[in-house]
Amino acid sequence: MADRVWTVIEALDWTRVHLAKHGDPAPRRAAEWLLSAATGLSRVQLYAHHDRPLTPEERATFRDSIERRVAGEPLQHITGEVGFRHLVLRVGPGVFIPRPETEVLVDVVLRHLGVHGGEALVADLCAGSGAVALSIAHECEGARVWAVEADPAAAALAAENADRLGLADAVTVLTGDLFAPLPADLRGRLDAVVANPPYIPTADLADLPAEVRDREPRAALDGGADGLDTARRIMDGAREWLTPGGVLAMELDESRVADADKLMRAWYEGVVSEQDLAQRPRVVAGHAPAKRADPHIRGGRQP
Repeated sequence: MADRVWTVIEALDWTRVHLAKHGDPAPRRAAEWLLSAATGLSRVQLYAHHDRPLTPEERATFRDSIERRVAGEPLQHITGEVGFRHLVLRVGPGVFIPRPETEVLVDVVLRHLGVHGGEALVADLCAGSGAVALSIAHECEGARVWAVEADPAAAALAAENADRLGLADAVTVLTGDLFAPLPADLRGRLDAVVANPPYIPTADLADLPAEVRDREPRAALDGGADGLDTARRIMDGAREWLTPGGVLAMELDESRVADADKLMRAWYEGVVSEQDLAQRPRVVAGHAPAKRADPHIRGGRQP
């Protein structure tokens, strides 16, 4: 971008072409997001004020963000935020970026909680920036959610999001491994356990787009040899924490949903698979038996 006065529309048009030349999969959207972040205007306002000149400070910020995008940095890391369902969340480098396909995971849990009504107790494992936990708390009145995240940086960001969105009273963020940090008095009382665990098979990580492979935390991606290492631990552990009839819902790689469905049927009832917005298998869910099985008996079956 030359050092002259640029209007909003000129900046958008130039950036769209520039990003397209460098292989951006959605150059128009990227240009809008970056300029919106640089100017403080919404994406709609950019077009309403298309002839507004950029200030020197805005132009410098915008130029820097374009360079970062061309270098492969995710849009959400550059702008510092991402939209998820009805919320806008803070995100940053080193923390997994919430994806639109995860929204169906929230839908599955909300349907279950809507049937039971009243104050719901929910644990969100592998919570990341808090997208799922905060959405459940925001959309299910009276829900009490414990968001568990192993990475301290991600947990701190989830707590920041909860505070900024006014949901800190409904969502408690805990740092630790899966069920370990949960208060002991929740054992056998949770209405739902929800998780978006790492689910990419280790051998497939190298084939991911560079923007994901090189910029997202590996711990949030690597699901072990078959992509189900963490999912198995969650299936096993949730039996001790769910109330009879409580739901376990997990997002998984589309190639692993069928296998996870079979595994879950050994321990849970009413197991179903759900598709995401692109009609791909994405979520597997099941209910804790009405008669609790002994979690210490392999397979959860009573003798």
